[in-house]
Amino acid sequence: MEVESNNKKRATNGRRHSASPEGSDSKESSVERELNGDIQAVELNGSGGGGGGAAHANGLIKKPLPVDDGRIKRKAKRLIQRQNSGSGGSPSQTNGNGASAGAPLVLNGILPSPGGYVVPHRRWKNSRRSRNLNRGRGLPKKGGAGGKGVWGLPGSEALAEVYEDENDPNYDSEVNDRNVELREVITEITPEEFFKLAEPIVLEYYEHGDTHEVAVSFDEILQGPLREHITSILVEIAMDHKDSQREMTSVLVSDLYGRVITGKDIEKGFNMLLANLPDLILDTPEAPIMLGNFMARAVADDCVPPKFVTKSEEELRHLELGEHAEQALRRADSLLHKQGWAHLDNVWGMGGPLRPVKTITMQMELLLKEYQSSRDVAEAQRCLRALEVPHYHHELVYEAIVMTLESLSQNTEEAMCELLKQLDLTCLVLPAGMEQGFIRVFDDMADIVLDVPLAYIILDRFVERCNRAGFLTDKIINNVPSR
Repeated sequence: MEVESNNKKRATNGRRHSASPEGSDSKESSVERELNGDIQAVELNGSGGGGGGAAHANGLIKKPLPVDDGRIKRKAKRLIQRQNSGSGGSPSQTNGNGASAGAPLVLNGILPSPGGYVVPHRRWKNSRRSRNLNRGRGLPKKGGAGGKGVWGLPGSEALAEVYEDENDPNYDSEVNDRNVELREVITEITPEEFFKLAEPIVLEYYEHGDTHEVAVSFDEILQGPLREHITSILVEIAMDHKDSQREMTSVLVSDLYGRVITGKDIEKGFNMLLANLPDLILDTPEAPIMLGNFMARAVADDCVPPKFVTKSEEELRHLELGEHAEQALRRADSLLHKQGWAHLDNVWGMGGPLRPVKTITMQMELLLKEYQSSRDVAEAQRCLRALEVPHYHHELVYEAIVMTLESLSQNTEEAMCELLKQLDLTCLVLPAGMEQGFIRVFDDMADIVLDVPLAYIILDRFVERCNRAGFLTDKIINNVPSR
């Protein structure tokens, strides 16, 4: 009865709206009421199915006919709201819109009815899920490498077999022969190329002194037949350097023995050097003496057996090595026949900072005395470089000034001023070393004046002469002591 009364109210409202001259209430038609949930379902086939009673029994309501008021109306979206089932589904309960709770319920957009009618689910229309659920496994295409504008998995073109047509004009039967076997070919480098690769390694070793780094570098470029060339290359490069680098070369040969090269390789390297002595003498006149020192040091380091250098005169004549080679072997033999081999550890002398300070000071005094007699600045510079003690050059400046104060001679003042000026111009003595040498003299003037009473007068005159020469700094001039 409640449903029938509601139908009568809707019919009355429809006639009232159609009678309105303005038609403003015509919008509140069945479409709007359907959006508000007044209509639960629509029978689309148009069949009433036995009048209003049958419709009421099945829970279906006919949609009222639209009112033609001469205006264009747009259809709104039909939204089917889900009906609440209530508690227990008692027929006495009603929903929020006043409909009976005993009416058929809409679940997931499907309305059960005797005629098999199904209301379409409007939300399914906008779903992004695939419609093809009956085909495929739901996996991405081609392992994730497919898709529009994609040719496949990266690198798959290398796996694909390329069809080659023998009738193609560009077809090459030799290149496309499938019976060809490819093998890795390692090119062998010549001794000249190996020398070019090894020279920067040895020069870098003279800077850092790390024999392990040299061994690793040689392992990277070494090939079997070239191991015998290592000793000859090391000695040849060392001949063009100073005694300190030659000492480092002897240490390097000893450290490479047993790791990179063997005793036989060292012997073969020395034999190559003995054969090349006529050419080495052109660049290094003392090459036979140096080679003899290297061989004696190798014997002392247990890298080469003593019989390699100990040969009689008959053996030397039989070998026909040449005059220079015989001189080198005699030099090595004479060093080994001295009392003990401990002196061979210093066969190249104690270069640079390894020497005692007193020894370096004595050598600088001899250098100054020789210069005072010869006035040869170039020779003095060469001897100073040979000492290899740039951090100790301030001692030379100190000894030069003290020698000037003790000489009481203007010729000595002129000579020492000229020497210090040339050493400053060639940057052989840095400004810091020059300042340190003068400051040391200023600090010791109290003791120097006891032996040389005119030391302050001579010092003022010498500083003024050096200042006119232009190599003194303001710090030296401002710190000149006075009696």
